[in-house]
Formats: sequence, structure tokens, C-alpha cells
Amino acid sequence: MEPNPNSPASVAGRLIGALPVVGLVARILSDEGGVGGDIIDFAEFRRRVSKKCTVMDSQAFYDFNERRGKAGDPFYVLLCCWLAAVGGGLLKTEEILEGVARLRLSNDIEFEEETFLDMMKTAKEKRAKLKAPAPQIPMEARAEKALEAVYVCCFGQDMVEDEDVKLLCTMLSAVFPSVGRPAIERTVTSMAKQVAAGERKGPGAKTVSKEAAERQLKDLEFLKQNKLDSSL
Repeated sequence: MEPNPNSPASVAGRLIGALPVVGLVARILSDEGGVGGDIIDFAEFRRRVSKKCTVMDSQAFYDFNERRGKAGDPFYVLLCCWLAAVGGGLLKTEEILEGVARLRLSNDIEFEEETFLDMMKTAKEKRAKLKAPAPQIPMEARAEKALEAVYVCCFGQDMVEDEDVKLLCTMLSAVFPSVGRPAIERTVTSMAKQVAAGERKGPGAKTVSKEAAERQLKDLEFLKQNKLDSSL
């Protein structure tokens, strides 16, 4: 049975979706990362996060960029957070990590944004057809997923130093305020210790050879060409 677009719940969803900051929180907390039938895109996500950022928050993004170079671009950090906050329940963890690892090599954020947005829309449509409920993912788990993506994208296999820990805590707290600073600090500190102990597994923990990097870039070009051909 299709939902009634004029029902109180549907009308409320559209109204909530139109609100600036409250709308963002409602969208992220909803089952499929959106209300009012939409998925919040990366540009809107950035705007709404920036509105909530204090001067100290903004400085943390700047300082992180200074420490990590191009890999620490604020847009890269926010893309990782967007994928976890909005894509949670729609994207698999390995899909997110493979994508941000690819971004680290290609620096093509526009392509990754478009690719992920298409993937989220496709996943949402499949769930709608199957009438399958999206998994309930707590905001703290989404923040942890964002941290995992940031590590893969911005650090590769580097150590996470004390200054990095402070900056990561500030940035993630700005994007996921409902999680609370103490919980985020525990998560970031735990990850930093795991990295130092050599316990990290996954794309960000493996050494990427020159040959492997070249293969990933060739795969990226193939994906781009396929997308271009399909649009003609």
C-alpha cells in the first residue's frame, strides 16, 4: 500500500524537511537518511554543518588541512561524515571505505559525490520496492563510521598523533553534536591506540603498492567513462 501524500505524517515530514538545522537532524535520524522523500545531498549537508560550526570548529578543519595536506581537505572530511550520517543503512561499510580510499588517490570529489548519491538513491528505491525496513543505526555508530572513513581517506596508514586526536574530536563533535564530546573522544582515542598498536584492518591499514594504486586509478577512469557513456 502506497503512503498517502496528504496524511498528517507525510505533511509533517515535508515541513520538517524544510527546516534549516532541525531538518538536518531529522533527516539524518530518519530510517533512510531523509524525510519528505528526499536524500540530503552533499552541498546541503555542508551548508547546514557550516551554519552550526563555531569559530573553534572551523579552525579545527583548517588546522587539520594544514597538518594532512590535500588529503585533509575539509570537503574530504565532510564527505566522509556525509556518507556515514546520510548513507548509513543505504551504503555498505566497505563501499564507503573503498570510495574514500579511491578519493585519496584521485582527488576527484565531484565524481565520488555523484557516484555515492546514485548508490544511495538506488538502494533507497530497492528498499521501497521490497518494503524492507532500513536498519536502525544509532548516531554514535554513524559517527564511528565517519571516523573510519576519515582515517582511510586522510591518513592512509599513518599514525594518529595527539594533535590529530584533538582536531578529529572537535570536527566530529561539530558534525555529530548529539553524540556528545565524551563519547566521540573515547572513539577517537580508541582508534588512535589501535593504529599505534598495528591493530587496524581494512583498506586504510594496508600498504598500497604503486601497481595497486595505478589499478585503482584505471578502475576510476573506467567508471567515469561508463557514467559518461550512459548519459549520452
